[in-house]
Amino acid sequence: MKKSMWSTLVLVLIFSVVLAACSSSKNDDAASNNTGSDKETASDAGGNTASEPVTMTFFAPQGKAPLEENDYTKLIEKKFNVTIKWDLAPSDALTDRRQLLLASGDYPEVFLEGKFSNTDLLTYSKQGVFVPLNDLIDKYAPNIKAMMEKKPYFKEAMTAPDGNIYAIPRLNECYHCTYSQKFWINKEWLDKVGLKVPTTTDELYTVLKAFKEKDPNGNGKADEIPLTGAPNKSVWNGNIDAYLMNSFIYNDNDKYLTLKDGKVDFAANKPEWKDGLTYMHKLYKEGLIDPASFTQNDQAVGQLGNREGDEIVGSITTALLSYLVNTYDAKITRHQHWVIVPPLKGPGGVQLAGTTQGVSDFAFAITNKASEAQQIAAIKIADYAFSEEGALNSEYGPSEGIGWKKAGADEKNIDGKPAKYSYYNLPEQDPNKVRNDSWSLLGPKDLSKEFRDLFAAGQDPLAGDGYDTRLAQATNEYKRYAPAEVYPTGVFIRPEDTDSAAQLTTSIKDYVQSNMAQFIIGNKDVDKDWDAYVKGFDGLNLIKYIEIYQNAIQKQ
Repeated sequence: MKKSMWSTLVLVLIFSVVLAACSSSKNDDAASNNTGSDKETASDAGGNTASEPVTMTFFAPQGKAPLEENDYTKLIEKKFNVTIKWDLAPSDALTDRRQLLLASGDYPEVFLEGKFSNTDLLTYSKQGVFVPLNDLIDKYAPNIKAMMEKKPYFKEAMTAPDGNIYAIPRLNECYHCTYSQKFWINKEWLDKVGLKVPTTTDELYTVLKAFKEKDPNGNGKADEIPLTGAPNKSVWNGNIDAYLMNSFIYNDNDKYLTLKDGKVDFAANKPEWKDGLTYMHKLYKEGLIDPASFTQNDQAVGQLGNREGDEIVGSITTALLSYLVNTYDAKITRHQHWVIVPPLKGPGGVQLAGTTQGVSDFAFAITNKASEAQQIAAIKIADYAFSEEGALNSEYGPSEGIGWKKAGADEKNIDGKPAKYSYYNLPEQDPNKVRNDSWSLLGPKDLSKEFRDLFAAGQDPLAGDGYDTRLAQATNEYKRYAPAEVYPTGVFIRPEDTDSAAQLTTSIKDYVQSNMAQFIIGNKDVDKDWDAYVKGFDGLNLIKYIEIYQNAIQKQ
């Protein structure tokens, strides 16, 4: 009898849930139809008319202003005859919130900004949560399709081992970011000590010794810091070893992988790596490297560079000189006597620039909750941001004269060529009002070098509005030293290797970085402890690590 009663209760509960779901579905359908009923008929990216309105939910980070009132949101809704509902999360909790949604099964039709890794995509595609986008791109996304053909690495980065595309990243080819392992030096100090910009590791040693011993700031105190930097997470690519090791062996500053003729190898256990550590330890032992370089953050670096009175820093490893000294205020001129130092030639003739590709984490994915109409509308919205008009409106807002304007006849881009757009000399905005006109750095879009080069830049590299030009000119000094082959920034690990890859990548990276610091500082002796360090990779299964990343670039 008890068993029968429980069966009856279960059936009643199931029946109630089904009725509630049906009722909710009808209400949602009704709301969807009512929401879009008063909208004008919209044209899609290909010029076809979308006769039926579509309502769908986008997941995105919470900004300072409501996205439903955003000018670009309104443009998209009108253009594609859609109504977007928003599921928002604080930026610092975006990944956690995303994971909770996916784990609960209560996720939206579209992730506009999901910060998905390659492993995430394989996991959720295998579960059927993310739908393949290949056919949608082929039929409804001509701009994305053209970009994939124009930039093969973009297509390669998106394509999973099974040949499907499950998400779309933001294409962000910030030119100076591509070669971010840079080194800047105080030219005023060089002149004071009678030396030139160093071109080799030996010349750098001579320069740093002079900075330490010859009082280049002229205050009679031994307060000079010859070389400073910061951990990678603070001053962007500010860790000293990232730049200096490339004078001995290629250091990608990530997985420590090298690539030659398609064959993957590991850099951080090679004799050349040992030579690089020996050189850096010599600099550190003689007081030429700032001890704080391994612990300080960007605020501390800025305080060193912008301090009042005598200048105390002689050189720094960082992508952006503005981390050290103010480069924007016309009244501050200290930055003007800093110059870029190209990659140094090491004792073995190695002279390389660290480089990365412009593909971010995957932003955009469509889930199995989306109907066919929602899928089509969503891919068209993503595709629009890969057109010039869409990228302009998405990143800078749809209203000319607020976030952008047409460039004047005399305005030029960072390469000195005529510019098409400009964001200089725009009307001053109310500082107390939060702008809400664009999806700046939100969602997939074309931020390629070609798009960026449409914008004007100040032509005087030492002026505040010429900082972009200065960074571009500095980057030109690095581009010619790029390795012939580099391991791709983002690759799909084979599904059977994902768990092992996650564990091995973390443990090996931690091992390399912790030992690198100890060797440089002197807590470990490069000569005495090197063999034990190399042997330690056996316990970390380095052979399997290399095999996994070799397989990852051999898609089948």
